[in-house]
Amino acid sequence: MKYSKTFLTAVLAGFSIGLGGMIYLSVDNKVIGSALFSIGLFVVLTMNFSLFTGKVCYILEGDRIKNLINIIIIWLGNFIGSLILSLIILNSRIGPAINEKAAALCRVKNEDSYLSLFLLGILCNIFIFIAVDEYKKNTHTIGKYIAIFLAVMGFILAGTEHCVADMFYYNAAQAYSGEMFIRLLVITLGNSLGGISSNYFSVSAGQ
Repeated sequence: MKYSKTFLTAVLAGFSIGLGGMIYLSVDNKVIGSALFSIGLFVVLTMNFSLFTGKVCYILEGDRIKNLINIIIIWLGNFIGSLILSLIILNSRIGPAINEKAAALCRVKNEDSYLSLFLLGILCNIFIFIAVDEYKKNTHTIGKYIAIFLAVMGFILAGTEHCVADMFYYNAAQAYSGEMFIRLLVITLGNSLGGISSNYFSVSAGQ
């Protein structure tokens, strides 16, 4: 029962991040798009959904085997959630425009090196850790939401790689291939290292 709830909240998280990606692809101004993308992480955190890039930061805390199983379920659920949203979009009148813009983003990722994707994944989850940890620990309500807003804008405007957002872009572009999954896994590993390291150094600095 526990794993089924984890899977459901992971699907909802993937859908939510996809909503942010949909808005981002719908506007021409990158700054405005990155700001509006934050709706995705806002929904995930306020509704307590299971997002890979947030949960992986804390994978070493508690039962590591259980956490590993959960994080795999969450990754798969996030992918399915983003797929569901992309299918809805692609069968609507906005589908062609979203598909075209998503395909352009995916071409950039496919032409990049694995090392670059890995490093950009690390940098991305430093931003995500800031957002998630501040939301959990900041005692000021406004501060919690400013952290989400600024961190999301930061990782997008800097051009870093977020595996769940990329799941949505690949699904919206329908750019499926074995290479796609390899690149998603490379980004996932980068996100994992970035999030785990950020949490480790944050805890160490606070001791």
